[in-house]
Amino acid sequence: MALNPAYGAEFWDNRYATPDFVFGTEPNDFLRSIADRLPAGPVLCLAEGEGRNAVFLATRGHAVTATDLSATGLAKARALATQRGVPLATATADLAAYPIAPGAWSAIVAIFMHLPPALRRDVLGRAAAGLRPGGVFLMEAYTPAQLAFGTGGPKDPALLPTLAQLRDELPGLEFEIGQELERDVHEGGGHTGRSAVVQVLARRPA
Repeated sequence: MALNPAYGAEFWDNRYATPDFVFGTEPNDFLRSIADRLPAGPVLCLAEGEGRNAVFLATRGHAVTATDLSATGLAKARALATQRGVPLATATADLAAYPIAPGAWSAIVAIFMHLPPALRRDVLGRAAAGLRPGGVFLMEAYTPAQLAFGTGGPKDPALLPTLAQLRDELPGLEFEIGQELERDVHEGGGHTGRSAVVQVLARRPA
């Protein structure tokens, strides 16, 4: 269930080794639009990169932990949190080995987290189990249709989930939002233009 070496820690450290924020400093549009639906309490951000989403949630009063393969990305996340005047916990880790404690989180967020299918199933299953009763899992990812746009994301279709796959890989959660759509994504220089995405907000029954 290991990550594709082409998208491992060295790849992301090199990509984030720039003064600019590759994906910008503002939160993902989907996350921003439904942030009010996240219950109060601790939030875990998976594959968080340079921290834009984690810091946004911290400014809303959540105790946020951001995890990512890239120590370089998370250093920028901590710097952004300091600039915004909010606390942020970080953990440099491979999601294949990162422990998600059962029933520990009010929300778990995965924005443009693209994993090999077996690893994705494992991580999402553990994320679903990691939610408190009433807790929510929030995700936006590119779908295979994104390959026709070329405006961001990996080029390997196996890393691009469909809504049907995500429904199967998030056991025990009730989907409040589950949709595939095209939208304009403008997040730094890394995600720019018309895109094919899947959006999920799923809740663990109280």
